[in-house]
Amino acid sequence: MYRYDEFDATMVAERAAQFRGQVARRLSGELTEDEFKPLRLMNGLYLQLHAYMLRVAVPYGTLSSRQMRKLAHIARTYDKGYGHFTTRQNIQFNWPALVDVPDILDELASVEMHAIQTSGNCIRNVTSDQYAGAAAGEVEDPRIWSEVIRQWSTFHPEFSFLPRKFKIAVTASDTDRAAVKVHDIGLRIHKNAQGEIGFEVIVGGGLGRTPYIGHTIRNFLPKAHLLSYLEAILRVYNLEGRRDNLYKARIKILLNVEGAEKFATMVEKEWAAIRDSDVDLPAEEIARIRDYFALPDFEDLSATDDAFEKARTKDKDFARWVRINTAAHKRSGYSIVNISLKPVSGIPGDISDTQMEAVAGIAEQYSFDEIRATHEQNLVLPHVRQDDLYAVWKALDAHGLATANIGLVSDIIACPGLDYCALANTRSIPIAQRISERFAALGGEEEIGELKIKISGCINACGHHHVGHIGILGVDKKGEEFYQITLGGSGAEDASIGEIVGRGLSSGDVVDAVEQLVQFYLKTRQNKERFLDTYRRLGAEPFKEALYAAA
Repeated sequence: MYRYDEFDATMVAERAAQFRGQVARRLSGELTEDEFKPLRLMNGLYLQLHAYMLRVAVPYGTLSSRQMRKLAHIARTYDKGYGHFTTRQNIQFNWPALVDVPDILDELASVEMHAIQTSGNCIRNVTSDQYAGAAAGEVEDPRIWSEVIRQWSTFHPEFSFLPRKFKIAVTASDTDRAAVKVHDIGLRIHKNAQGEIGFEVIVGGGLGRTPYIGHTIRNFLPKAHLLSYLEAILRVYNLEGRRDNLYKARIKILLNVEGAEKFATMVEKEWAAIRDSDVDLPAEEIARIRDYFALPDFEDLSATDDAFEKARTKDKDFARWVRINTAAHKRSGYSIVNISLKPVSGIPGDISDTQMEAVAGIAEQYSFDEIRATHEQNLVLPHVRQDDLYAVWKALDAHGLATANIGLVSDIIACPGLDYCALANTRSIPIAQRISERFAALGGEEEIGELKIKISGCINACGHHHVGHIGILGVDKKGEEFYQITLGGSGAEDASIGEIVGRGLSSGDVVDAVEQLVQFYLKTRQNKERFLDTYRRLGAEPFKEALYAAA
């Protein structure tokens, strides 16, 4: 893991001290809320429906046990005993008192964490593959380049006031677990025909009011030129992006107005002017950062372990959890463990202080002291010995963290919705809870297979409904909560935007509608194909007929 140097530590400490003074001025009345707003947003502090909310950065989703314990302490001491993991691999605290926020920032700084650039029109937290450094088939660890981008973008004077917020994601696998095609910039590390490693550069993806899949503007960018090319993209956006209309200010709008080819030409022209400057890092600096992400001291283990196989044969619940919640590791005898934060009736992404401490202890003992947050609002232990899996499962189960549903119908992404958010039209959390309850009662989630349901409480799409196999969007109709269904979306390597299938449904009907869609899929699928594949094969009309047949 990356460790702060003296520049990081000083920068974070100074920012926390500055904000302490700003909060004092707000509390004394010296600053109005309007005057205070830009200051608090620079420090990740939002004013939500009922209280302030603090969004804490988790760069590329990587946490140590020490950091997780600190988050547990903050939840217990300054909040209501829990935190909420988001689709940006960050964590949010929903109930901090304003007077306590400076102390929280000091607590975060003590474990090399902060809330800087988790809001505002700047480059936000860089996200990446939660399996980075562990996944088989990975070209190289994408967190190295995520950290390079983090250092370059933090407090960058030219890009601290962009037309709108800006999000970058990095992956290094053919399996896209970072949703790079729906980011302002998505970077896919791959090898060219000559065996050289570089980046496919994808620009202009995004969800919200006008969803787009990003366009590849460069198939191969040598690694040595990453920062100068990113700088060229951001300069074009900063100069040409709209500032007169909040809804047309994202880079996706600029790219789709200009066209991908013209936009790429503009970037290449800007890049030609700066590519030989000192923007790009020297090789020795990249090597220094790379050293922070050296692999753990893995042991040479056999591919199978007798004790593990015996436990899997004896305990069907454990066997199911292994099947659903673990993934192949690049090293023989190790596994990647997914921790679901989606128990039946639970709030997607929520985790209690005691659960945080439990995860910290398990990671410390069994996963080289490393934890990952995912953009699907779950956690990962990236490096677990196969012969430790049974002990890990039992420890997780003791704290309500062993739900076996990763990638299944109850592994739902949901934004906080109208229960917390001042922008939301409808509630998201109760819909997610009721769907998980319904399919728990019906059984057969594993038989249904991969099915990604994503719920947003408003058009801002924080729940990524546009790229759900089944997407659910909350809409207000004359003061009543209704839900619009979209089908066929994907945020993976086969990225697509879902199609609206018909009129909105009442909150009382939406769960039945999801069940009808799933039952139709089960009747019509071929050869155990995924829901998404069945939808793409049949098209929207049969699903629409099945959805509204009983209406």
